[in-house]
Amino acid sequence: MDIKQLKFLIALDETRHFGQAAALCHVTQPTLSMRLRNLERELGLELVNRGQRFEGFTAQGERVLAWARAVLAAYDGLQAEAAACRGHLAGTLRLGMVPLSSFDPLPLLQRLHRQHPDLAFELSALSSEQILEQLTSNRLDLGLSYLERLDQERFEALPLGESRMGLLYDPAHFQFADAPLHWQALAELPLGLLTAGMHFRQSVDHNFHSRGLVPRLLLQTDAVHQLVQAVHGGLCCAVMPLGNGLEAVTGGLRLHPIEQATTLAPLGLIMRRTAPRSALAEACLAEYRKLRDEA
Repeated sequence: MDIKQLKFLIALDETRHFGQAAALCHVTQPTLSMRLRNLERELGLELVNRGQRFEGFTAQGERVLAWARAVLAAYDGLQAEAAACRGHLAGTLRLGMVPLSSFDPLPLLQRLHRQHPDLAFELSALSSEQILEQLTSNRLDLGLSYLERLDQERFEALPLGESRMGLLYDPAHFQFADAPLHWQALAELPLGLLTAGMHFRQSVDHNFHSRGLVPRLLLQTDAVHQLVQAVHGGLCCAVMPLGNGLEAVTGGLRLHPIEQATTLAPLGLIMRRTAPRSALAEACLAEYRKLRDEA
């Protein structure tokens, strides 16, 4: 068994297609298939359901796949740790982020890239629960999540404060005065929101319900880009976080502050306390502290 076989297995899970998995790994399809069959023989297990095309993993394959991800994450972490010991950061910083937060990662990533050109970045949109689970299993180096009920013995956190909220709208369809908006005014507007269950949506609902208000919910989705598209088309307005760089990528849309609008829990950058600790996460936290002190 070697690392490449595990990479092939993970690529197959990501693409759900033998040919695409082979292309992703820069090998031929016969090579990928042969190496996976070798892995099955070595483990004495059938991992893949095969027909004329990929038909999913067996139950044993799903269990092996979970271990493969953990082993590959540990391997990548070892490579990054060795590079850090040589005074050089390399590899991929894996950052999991909750959808719709007031944290803009771009300045931090730009700073890290200038200082460490060989460092790459992988950003994933995940729930708070998924972030903590993947930090625990070493599939993430760093998480951006809410600090509500965070286990301080297992995780180290750098608090970032509450996320403030604003109303994203198209001035071609809606007009507002310069003063911050009140929740009473928002309740009369057609709104697009994240789906129920997401923390940001829960905070929006709380702000309405605590004031005895019921919003006019026109659209709900788990995809931020769909909310932005709906606002662009004038279908609705959307409650969004302030300070996350959204204004720079939404063209002619406006983001108007809402009075007394914050999330239920503060945000924070989170990493695991237990070994092996991510050298990339430690470097990232150190750079963010410097960036914050310089601001």
